[in-house]
Amino acid sequence: MTVVEPAMVKRAVSAAALGNAMEWFDFGVYSYIAVTLGKVFFPSGNPTAQLLSTFGAFAAAFLVRPIGGMVFGPLGDRIGRQKVLALTMIMMAAGTFCIGLIPSYASIGVGAPILLLVARLVQGFSTGGEYGGASTFIAEYAPDKKRGFLGSWLEFGTLAGYVGGAGLVTLMTALLSTDDLLSWGWRIPFLIAGPMGIIGLYLRMRLEETPAFAQLEKEARAKEKERREAEKRVGVREMIFGQWRTMLLCVGLVLVFNVTDYMLLSYMPSYLTSELKYDETHGLLVVLAVMVVMMGVQPFAGRLSDRFGRRPVMAAGCAGFLLLSVPALLLIRQGSLLAIALGMGALGLLLVCFTSTMPSTLPALFPTKVRYGSLSIGFNISVSLFGGTTPLVVTALIGATGNRMMPAYYMMAAAVIGGIAVWLMSESACKPLPGSPPAVETEAEAREVARTVRREATATA
Repeated sequence: MTVVEPAMVKRAVSAAALGNAMEWFDFGVYSYIAVTLGKVFFPSGNPTAQLLSTFGAFAAAFLVRPIGGMVFGPLGDRIGRQKVLALTMIMMAAGTFCIGLIPSYASIGVGAPILLLVARLVQGFSTGGEYGGASTFIAEYAPDKKRGFLGSWLEFGTLAGYVGGAGLVTLMTALLSTDDLLSWGWRIPFLIAGPMGIIGLYLRMRLEETPAFAQLEKEARAKEKERREAEKRVGVREMIFGQWRTMLLCVGLVLVFNVTDYMLLSYMPSYLTSELKYDETHGLLVVLAVMVVMMGVQPFAGRLSDRFGRRPVMAAGCAGFLLLSVPALLLIRQGSLLAIALGMGALGLLLVCFTSTMPSTLPALFPTKVRYGSLSIGFNISVSLFGGTTPLVVTALIGATGNRMMPAYYMMAAAVIGGIAVWLMSESACKPLPGSPPAVETEAEAREVARTVRREATATA
């Protein structure tokens, strides 16, 4: 039984969440300033073509995320979670900082979008090891009874990063003229990534390895060399095919999580501007307000998942998106500030059902020796195929059909698939992680758990 130190748990959760916030500030800024980037890097007389090109570069980063997961995931299971999380932080910050240095299309021609694509690929590759590592790190530190609550702070960090990105873009849009924004203002958010990356790296370098991974290393050292190598050098083949049923379950859960996430937080600002001709600043302010509300609700929803279970909370989210996506989008399309706020707010609260539970649910699908690797691979395959392509696919569907309700239909389809995955998954709330002993906060709780186990064993005998 593992008795975790509260101060260490707090530091681990804070560093993982703050690091995640910095990573997703970098990644999210691209979405919020997509319309401007389309004009800088993809000159065209057609605004839809510009937006499609910009989101095409956005989606390209997701194509390499599974590769990043296949590299960083097994590495995290072999050398430790903390080292790999520090490495992903460095790469993400460097890729984002470089975007801020790229000359415009008007300066160097086709070289500009090519350099943008290269920087995006570096971002995507590094992000392939981020979510799986950060969620694994928190899950392996957290006591069993508080894993949902503590895991919810990871997505709190993500939302904080999005809020920071949206707030900065909104401020620049309000203060700068269109010409200034196009000539130099768009570079500011990307250049900020440099010092932010240094802060994030410092936080992560101060962390110690998780108890679950440390225990795995201790057990491996106590066994013969062959057994140790088998434990520590689990190949990608075993991470995928040895866990294929769980991997499919992970893909389904991540699908509904990320389609709805990227639809609301990444695509909707551009949808309001390009499709509904809504004022760009007001659209960003609405999304910003929705994210602030989500941040406030996030920890409470995490506690609910500890008390009532992960499955009921996620099932409520799937049912909500299935039933309310069309009414919410109709409200948004109505056009008034109040209607847009109500529609976006409803979708945001439904999204919290996933953001608050996924960081604790997904690591509990896999055993310790393959957790980082299998989770990173499954997560990023799903994000690459369905999540990151959401803005591109929905924009293309609207362009092909002329039907501006496509975002709602897309979220409903994702909710059906997610609902099936939730139905098939096992409940993990308040239970030990697979391959790990029970984790508690105090010695007294450890003794109580031991007494309970002995009573159950006696009753069974």
